[in-house]
Amino acid sequence: MLLGTWNLENLYRPGGPFGPKDKAAYETKLAALAAVITELDPVLLGVQEVGEPEALQDLAGMLSGEWHIALSTHPDGRGIRVGFLSRTAPQVIADTNTFPAKLRPVQSDDSGAAEPTAGRGFLAVEVTTDTGTLTVAVAHLKSKLLTYPGNRFFPHDEGERARYGAYALYRRAAEAASLRALADELLAGEGKTRDVAVLGDMNDEVQAATTQILLGPPGSEIGTSGYDKPDKGDAVRLWDVAPLIPADQRYSRINSGRRELIDHVLTSHHLVHRVTAAGTGLPGAGAPQLPSVGADPAARREAPGSDHAPVWVRVE
Repeated sequence: MLLGTWNLENLYRPGGPFGPKDKAAYETKLAALAAVITELDPVLLGVQEVGEPEALQDLAGMLSGEWHIALSTHPDGRGIRVGFLSRTAPQVIADTNTFPAKLRPVQSDDSGAAEPTAGRGFLAVEVTTDTGTLTVAVAHLKSKLLTYPGNRFFPHDEGERARYGAYALYRRAAEAASLRALADELLAGEGKTRDVAVLGDMNDEVQAATTQILLGPPGSEIGTSGYDKPDKGDAVRLWDVAPLIPADQRYSRINSGRRELIDHVLTSHHLVHRVTAAGTGLPGAGAPQLPSVGADPAARREAPGSDHAPVWVRVE
């Protein structure tokens, strides 16, 4: 069974303010995405940056066999949202953008405006697999690519850059805490017996504080001396599979020439010890070939495919 996550990068139909300008560019993008998904052949694929539900339907229509779609009802200001492509009919068990009860709204700009919810929703589904019920949540946390007043992608000065970097970090941290709260509900203290995964574009690397929030109790990470030693935390922990990805493939985006792994698959105790392989891009294809992106996401409006590589795990 292959389980994965992929940021599809601005999946809109043509003609709007964010998608390709014409049908030819749109069809080229869909064909590039479909070729990768066909090669991956996932049982369940979490997706991000779905700008229009119809566009994901168009993509699913280019795949062979029967595919099912589940989408969050909580898009951001550009209309992008998270969702799933699934080989079997998924049952939605959570679709939320709320912060935990004790977490207050976070400042988002110089005016003092406060955001009381996540920018994009968190969607959780259950699917039936050959090994039983699989529960998976998908998310897309606040980006490190900053937007300034007036939809500028570049700051007036370094003070503004620093402030808006902090605002983005506040929100990403709050969203990580909210996603962890959802993970707690899905695990329900039964991670040793439940197949649970949390995946998506977390917009930060493995050791970032926001990513670490998602893991739960510290200790027992893959590659540490505690990994094979059971303890009470195993029931509620999540394990980031990143250390299982070959070192030369351990990135999912290239930002200003720097490779970074910002897309993650995290699994419960019952799942992680059945993972037989993990990777980015296509299995067996080596290091992903990706473009380097800059501060202006609009620069890739006409680009085919995606600026992210899929991240996947194979489970026995």
